Amino acid sequence: MTIQPGTTVTLHFSLALSADDIIDSNFEKDPATFTIGDGKLLPGFEEALIGLSANDKQTIVIAPEKGFGQSNPNNVQEVKRDQFSADMALEKGLVVSFADAAGGEMPGVISEFDEKTVFVDFNHPLAGRDITFSVHIIDVQPSVTH
Repeated sequence: MTIQPGTTVTLHFSLALSADDIIDSNFEKDPATFTIGDGKLLPGFEEALIGLSANDKQTIVIAPEKGFGQSNPNNVQEVKRDQFSADMALEKGLVVSFADAAGGEMPGVISEFDEKTVFVDFNHPLAGRDITFSVHIIDVQPSVTH
């Protein structure tokens, strides 16, 4: 059976920016199981799996448009320095948690700052990056419908 929309897939995977910069991997852990189309994987990653079968191994480079999107300059916000605690040691690359409009948490990365202004980047950290997606398909089953 090949992977199609609605099939349940069990696989090992890794996401990497380069051969020596692995972001996430479950090759040393239990495999992941999900149904194609259930929203657990980004569409570009699901598209890369379509047509594969059990025991297939594949490495695919996912472009930003099909992965985590392009970096959007509108997602970089200017915040007054006095909105941060005076004793907070700011540094470029520091991840800070902010409250969003719904009361949830939204991480932002300090991209630049001076004594008056802090620029916070709310883009996904992998936005604008090609992602190398390596998979080993363990099993493909028809989806169980209730």
